[in-house]
Amino acid sequence: MIDELYRQLRQRSNELDIERRWPAQQLKLCAEFGVFRWFVPKVFGGLEWNERQQLESYLAISQACMTTAFVLTQWNAACKRIVASTNEALRNRLLPGMASGEVFTTVGISHLTTSRQHLAQPAIQASLRGEGGYVLSGVTPWVTGARFSQSIVLGATLPDGRQILCALPTHRAGVDCGPGVPLVALTSSCTDEVHLEHVEVEADEILFGPTHHVMQLGSGGASGGLQTSALAIGLAKAAIGYLGEEAKRRSELIAVAHKLEHDVQLLQQQLLSLADGESPVQPIELRQQANSLVLRATQAALAAAKGTGYKQGHDAGRWCREALFFLVWSCPQPVLNASLCELAHLAP
Repeated sequence: MIDELYRQLRQRSNELDIERRWPAQQLKLCAEFGVFRWFVPKVFGGLEWNERQQLESYLAISQACMTTAFVLTQWNAACKRIVASTNEALRNRLLPGMASGEVFTTVGISHLTTSRQHLAQPAIQASLRGEGGYVLSGVTPWVTGARFSQSIVLGATLPDGRQILCALPTHRAGVDCGPGVPLVALTSSCTDEVHLEHVEVEADEILFGPTHHVMQLGSGGASGGLQTSALAIGLAKAAIGYLGEEAKRRSELIAVAHKLEHDVQLLQQQLLSLADGESPVQPIELRQQANSLVLRATQAALAAAKGTGYKQGHDAGRWCREALFFLVWSCPQPVLNASLCELAHLAP
């Protein structure tokens, strides 16, 4: 039955890319097929899938529709932090609706991890208000689907350097969510800045903190992670699948398709072994290899498609644009350095 979800997502992926609209229908399908329940504990109405099961689902969804897969990672990043919080009232208030798909939540935390770290002042500043409440002001970049979310798991910094994570309702006065900036790919994710002007946060909306290095608390605290590699591998599988089909009719593609199929199968095995705690490969090494493979596989698909693949609406052209995202999405410096060295034919 779940194959029907992947089929429908695949059918609509080019349409979504061309129309550049929020994937409301795709997320509705995910809710109907119980996708959101995979990531939520059973006590809140979820299925509580383990990491291996979650990564397998990311592999399949990203192979069908990268936009849907990416949006789901942002929802899941928020979900993980809510699950890990000790704020029971907030967990009970948000997680059942998230499990059913009725409540969409996203994250605004890149300014605490990879974006705007060079600024003299924190991107989002917090000041104390009343009994455990706060007032937030500033701008957080790269928030996915904020205008379509009921809340944002958001990070902010106090004058003494301590930080908080809160579940901020998007309807709160002073919250201005951008509609989504045009991107090279994944524009339908409606990723944009969120501006906050003297926004009040109640004590019962705090997930973690105040504390130093708040992103190190709870699960899912690090940026990127195995899910990013899973999406890269899933996208590579889509492109390699196309090459395999073309190779059935064109003998000159057989060796290329077989080599890339071998490479992606190896990376998938390493990914799932990491989830099981059984792989000698480090996550950052896997990310480097996944980045390299997704760029090579998608460009190979475009080359095989020839001029037809360069027309808008062809899978190969879209895959190439989507693959570029992995050069900038939660890309740690060692991964970026490895990509630059590969492009320049330099030894890392």
